[in-house]
Amino acid sequence: MAEELKLFRTWSSRFALRVVHALKIKGLEYETILEDLKNKSDKLLEYNPIYKKVPVLVHNGKTICESLVILEYIDETWKQCPLLPQDPYEKAMARFWAKFGDDKVMPSVWTAFISQGKDQEEAIAQAAGNFRFLEEQLNGKKFFGGETIGYLDLAFGWLANLIGIMEEITGLKLVNAEEFPLLSAWINNFADDPVIKELWPPHDKMVEKFQAQCEPYLKKVA
Repeated sequence: MAEELKLFRTWSSRFALRVVHALKIKGLEYETILEDLKNKSDKLLEYNPIYKKVPVLVHNGKTICESLVILEYIDETWKQCPLLPQDPYEKAMARFWAKFGDDKVMPSVWTAFISQGKDQEEAIAQAAGNFRFLEEQLNGKKFFGGETIGYLDLAFGWLANLIGIMEEITGLKLVNAEEFPLLSAWINNFADDPVIKELWPPHDKMVEKFQAQCEPYLKKVA
């Protein structure tokens, strides 16, 4: 009997894209259910009644929520093309830095792009400090996972897509090769990987979406 594998997501969710890329790397077939978060389906609310958001993976009737949790589930269920390190310490460190990305890097990057004046200066400094930690993690490596894309690369995948989009919208260059050579190289290596590149959301639509999201913030400080 064929396995049931469904992914509830939106077309642009950076969190859901982690799962899309993981499923592709693993070579898994699945059904995509695209959600409108302004009009959430009954199924999404049934499967994720706590957070009521995407992504949600449904595997043979079992529901898994939260993108980083889903990545671990995928990696433990399908052993081909491992995403997480096998060493317990390295695995723990990958989880730590993934959480750092969501808790620290992502908010600092967003704030840097949507603020102005002194607030922006402080946000840029904070983002730069966070990037320096990532530089250290990339020392001597092509990807966070080594020579191949792994769990931590997928966790930070949003950087390789959204940094360029937000720089295009705001004119602010947040990651430059002079200051962050390893992170800049990683962004290019990750974004240009054939598996990753094939599944990016349409660039023009992403620019339009995030331009609309930025406008209210930028108007406030104009």
